[in-house]
Amino acid sequence: MTSRSDQPIGASVDATLARRPGRTALSGRFVRVVPLDSERHLDDLFASMGGREHAHLWTYMFDGPFGDRAGFAEAMKKRQALDDPLFFAIEDTESARAVGIASLMRIEPGHRVIEVGGIVFSPALQRKPGATEAMYLMARHVFEDLGYRRYEWKCDALNAPSRRAALRLGFAFEGIFRSHMIVKARNRDTAWFSMLDTEWPARKAAFEQWLAPENFDANGLQKRSLSMLNGGAT
Repeated sequence: MTSRSDQPIGASVDATLARRPGRTALSGRFVRVVPLDSERHLDDLFASMGGREHAHLWTYMFDGPFGDRAGFAEAMKKRQALDDPLFFAIEDTESARAVGIASLMRIEPGHRVIEVGGIVFSPALQRKPGATEAMYLMARHVFEDLGYRRYEWKCDALNAPSRRAALRLGFAFEGIFRSHMIVKARNRDTAWFSMLDTEWPARKAAFEQWLAPENFDANGLQKRSLSMLNGGAT
């Protein structure tokens, strides 16, 4: 079956299926992204992400916050059992402690589309080089090892830090899905962002320039921002 000559159609693409992500460890200089182990990581994660003092970390998540260890343990156990989302813990290489979680989700090998989500970074990881490195390691794995062509980031449209993070990391804003979800009995408009395989070489170069030791001064402060390296103003 062919289209009429006056009907526009999309460009031809390689229709090879992408690989489904597995429970693979990804190692960097600051962090390791490893399969979530609800028992081995429990103490570290509850100390850094659980309890009343960390309730704000869960405002925009589908579950949480977790005031007690038992509820947190059950939530981590459920996450570990899933294949989509497929959850990882982020371990600090210096302390070997788990300081955050993230997942690969909405996995569509046929369309070669995948999303990074379920991200909760503890205060020990937020605004640290390891947070950026974890996102770099996952993006590189998605594009170079698994063969995806579209990498997505979605968040509550009211979650300003997540929206800023997406842009800083090199995702392109695509728009707002209004009244997209009901989360914790509240409306959620969802902000959509994406990064494409055609954009990855430039994004990879920016990540690697930012993460390079020479981009940090003696006090560990960045010399050039990732936003600047990605073509932004700051």
